[in-house]
Amino acid sequence: MEQTPGFLLTRHWRDTAAGIELSYWAWTPSGALRLLFPTEQAVCFVPRNSLLPGHNNYVRRPLALADLQGNPVDGLYFERHAELRELRQQAAAAGVELLESDIKPVDRFLMERFVTASFTARGKSIDQGGFQQMIAPQIRSASIQPRLNYISLDIETDGVAGEVLSIALVGCNQEQILMQGSAEELTRGLPVCWYANEQALLSAFFRRISRLDPDLIIGWNLINFDLDYLQRRCHRHRIPFALGRGNELAAILQPRGTGQPKIAAIPGRVALDGIDNLRSAFWSFDSFSLDRVASKLLGRQKLINPAVGKIQEIRRLFREDKPGLAAYNLEDCRLVEMIFEKTGLIDFCVQRAAMTGLALGRQGGSVAAFDHLYLPRLHRRGVVARDVGARSYTDSSPGGYVMDSRPGLYDNVLVLDFKSLYPSIIRTFRIDPLGMVRPGNNPIPGFLGARFSRTDSILPDIITTLWAQREHAKQHRNNPLAQATKILMNSFYGVLGSSGCRFFHPGLASSITRRGHEIITRSRDWLEQAGYPVIYGDTDSLFILLGEGYLESQALNTGRRLAGELNDWWRTTLQQEYQVDSSLELEFEIHFIKFLMPTIRGSDAGSKKRYAGSVRSPDGGFEVKFKGLESVRSDWTPMARSFQQELYRRIFFGEPYRDYVKDVAKRLLSGQLDAQLIYRKRLRQPLDQYRRNQPPHVQAARKSAHPGRRVSYLITVNGPEPTDNLNSPIDYQHYIKKQLAPAADGILHFLNESFDQIAGDQLRLF
Repeated sequence: MEQTPGFLLTRHWRDTAAGIELSYWAWTPSGALRLLFPTEQAVCFVPRNSLLPGHNNYVRRPLALADLQGNPVDGLYFERHAELRELRQQAAAAGVELLESDIKPVDRFLMERFVTASFTARGKSIDQGGFQQMIAPQIRSASIQPRLNYISLDIETDGVAGEVLSIALVGCNQEQILMQGSAEELTRGLPVCWYANEQALLSAFFRRISRLDPDLIIGWNLINFDLDYLQRRCHRHRIPFALGRGNELAAILQPRGTGQPKIAAIPGRVALDGIDNLRSAFWSFDSFSLDRVASKLLGRQKLINPAVGKIQEIRRLFREDKPGLAAYNLEDCRLVEMIFEKTGLIDFCVQRAAMTGLALGRQGGSVAAFDHLYLPRLHRRGVVARDVGARSYTDSSPGGYVMDSRPGLYDNVLVLDFKSLYPSIIRTFRIDPLGMVRPGNNPIPGFLGARFSRTDSILPDIITTLWAQREHAKQHRNNPLAQATKILMNSFYGVLGSSGCRFFHPGLASSITRRGHEIITRSRDWLEQAGYPVIYGDTDSLFILLGEGYLESQALNTGRRLAGELNDWWRTTLQQEYQVDSSLELEFEIHFIKFLMPTIRGSDAGSKKRYAGSVRSPDGGFEVKFKGLESVRSDWTPMARSFQQELYRRIFFGEPYRDYVKDVAKRLLSGQLDAQLIYRKRLRQPLDQYRRNQPPHVQAARKSAHPGRRVSYLITVNGPEPTDNLNSPIDYQHYIKKQLAPAADGILHFLNESFDQIAGDQLRLF
């Protein structure tokens, strides 16, 4: 018997005549490993006093378990998962409730063994020629950091439905471009392999993937475009889409429901899309196009300007300059590889899988991650949970508390921030699904009638462990682990407040959010009684006005002192009022030297989630930070964003600004800024589905010569027109009234000026 450490890559299951076969592919230090469990069963539970309809195609056994209400349950065991699905339908029709019948066998097998991603397998290893295999080994949780290899993949095609012209691969210590063409073609030193037609090209691609044997395939819009396109072209040529290890067939699947992203089911390999995973790691860009992200992160751009007709240029290069197309194809792969490296994205995905139990390539899934962590611990307490959606409630819980702001242009504003407020509330007040149904003696009060046990709970301990893990990661500068842990902890409130969670109850979510409201408002009251006005508060942050007369060092010391004193006050208060140890941790986050809290446009009321201020930058200089204003919104033009950033900078730092405002208006009206007037917006559904609502980007898309999901357009005297089919003069007055004036007046208002007052004479010249 061998003991092999590994890290899970993919998981699959199917019904067979012998039972349910579970198949897990994994990375190991010595190569790929497949774990096969050929005779597993599907399991669910039912209250002991329930009579089940239908045929007895299961085994029913009494168990020493109960549901959340304390009723004893029996276990139901099925040889095939299809039989469980059939019983679910019959039970629903008969009004009989099944428990945990919606958990997939492949997931239950792991969670009951507390395996998330890392494991050790003990069994006999069999060489399968290219990978090892273990049948029904013993597995247990472990802590392993895999060294995954990858291929960055990008394809170039003849339009949106034509042939695949070339495929570039970067990774596994080599670069290669597979392209249609003849051996007599020039390559200009590029690593090009030529193939007579598309069919030969695709076949060569699968041979290359099999030889390189990557654990990961990375790319940009990888699943929804590249892999989906390759699958469709393979189907056309009747070529098996054998992208999996062991030449297993892969599939690009479209989940039910509109708007859902496609799923790549590739046995033994994980497809990681750069766009999806950057978003899940909370990276933010005004556009997630490869060109824009590469420009922001790397200072590099694609070799074909996206503003020109991309499809036409690819076709031209394929006809006239195949090495030019090969270079473009290869550069896209390199850019993706460098972005993944720059952002630590692969490590982030690995750490996320290791903590949550979700498959390595899965984004989102916070409810499933909660189940994976919570259910096995619940079962050890002798309790099983209901199915998702088995209960409905009329009560709801409020969102985070957002305080009315006091608009103005201020000196010296401090921001105090409660570190992971909702997780710390869960820890402090022991908020927990099990603890709510077993409150015991002297429970901790919540909201909407909820009460929580001081001793019989699960979730607070999970968060305590994750909290310590995050602190350790931060101390050792493991940013991917720290970020993945933070995202997971902060997801728990949203899970408990979601009807898609099997533990959903208004009392759980309200006991978190309403407690957060109380903490923010009482903290505000404490600060104001101490003589420090609070001009704004948002969920877990408080904005404190110091005003004029503070040196920078004095402001910093005041921020640190207030955070420490308020933490001490909360520790004492919570011990006195609830006899609990406070896990609340208020931090001094930032000192705004100058700070703007604008009004709601067209009103004297203060805005929310919109502000700007100047701060000391890490290099010792100064910078301006924006939140929610035009300069950080992708639906505003580049001209308006850069104009606002520079105007605010000048005002914050006491530099002349009136001539700057006039100059920008003059340059706009004289046509010098035309390239910065382009709006860019994404169509969120197919163009033909926009019927009643016709926003500007939809109007422009209808006029485009080459409509796509992203629309670039200008506002002209005849309305929105796409940049690839511009027929009318630009409506400069639109950009004055809808872009420059709003971007400026938010701050000029507090200087008793306006854009029109400053630039009015300039405007009348045109």
